[in-house]
Amino acid sequence: MDGMFGFQPLLAIVSHIIFIGLAFFALQALMPEKMIRKNRVFQAQLLFIFLSILIGSSVSNFFLEISYWSGRLPTLFG
Repeated sequence: MDGMFGFQPLLAIVSHIIFIGLAFFALQALMPEKMIRKNRVFQAQLLFIFLSILIGSSVSNFFLEISYWSGRLPTLFG
């Protein structure tokens, strides 16, 4: 039983990292050069990082909650 308590946080961390990486990869498809002011490259990179974290953690939370609730579903019928 103690093993499961250590597994869930590890799963959440790995899930967040993977989905943040996927969001960063997906955001690379955008061409922000047309929207960025000159000499504001660092701020644009920071915005991309924050957007990646926002999107990735939201998607990760969605999948973690679906996983949690689908695991709890048998208690409804049992």
